[in-house]
Amino acid sequence: MLADPLIPTPRRLLAAPLFDPGTGQGMRQMAELSLALLLSSLIGLERELQQKSAGLRTHTLVGVGSALFMEVSIHGFGALPELSASRLDGSRVAAQIVSGIGFIGGGLIFVRRDAVRGLTTAATIWLTCAVGMACGGGLPLLGGAATLVHFLVVRGFPVLTRRLAHAPGTERVELRLSYRTRSGVLRQVLKLCTDRGFRVTDVSIRAEGEAGEGPGGARGKLKAAGVVLSLEGRASAHPLVEELTNWEGVLAVGLRTYGDSTE
Repeated sequence: MLADPLIPTPRRLLAAPLFDPGTGQGMRQMAELSLALLLSSLIGLERELQQKSAGLRTHTLVGVGSALFMEVSIHGFGALPELSASRLDGSRVAAQIVSGIGFIGGGLIFVRRDAVRGLTTAATIWLTCAVGMACGGGLPLLGGAATLVHFLVVRGFPVLTRRLAHAPGTERVELRLSYRTRSGVLRQVLKLCTDRGFRVTDVSIRAEGEAGEGPGGARGKLKAAGVVLSLEGRASAHPLVEELTNWEGVLAVGLRTYGDSTE
């Protein structure tokens, strides 16, 4: 007795288009996802080695996820015959990927002491998303080329700019001093900084404790104070530290440099 072709059987259910490799989930799509995994992992590994806030896992997931979204936008709606050609627009999903990745990139940018951090890493997340979209959209050569461009920019450009920079840029430093009070040290330090071409942008003073006896031991014990000076200038601040260590009344000197890096 022949089976009725209209009656579903377990074999027909297993052979449904849900598991059909020809409906956009074949070897080509798997290869595109694998390529997105490889390229995004390379970008993420470079960020991981640089100890950035977004590393290997974040970049890999962004790249593979973007590629998968592209596969869905291209192949995922072909099984809906009620959608006409005018209503079936796969680019809508791609547009949402571009706008949605901004939330991740925005969370990587923060400001500390007027210095912006995380811009390069956020841009790398954005680029990794584009690489994944290129792989998922069937443009592997563009995805590979964009990955090479990433390494050229983040690794090669800093070397190039250092060689092309003839004049030193503005240096932001934090000068920490511990000194004896009532000795006029702070006034002389401020004058020294301005004479050396530095602009004092912030001064913070705090009491630290006793710093020994006064002259002759008759005036009691002098107190020590700490001051933090935020300086900006084009010259190096290390000669300041070298000179201040020899000053009478200066107990300790420390220097911290804040670069203008946007990594």
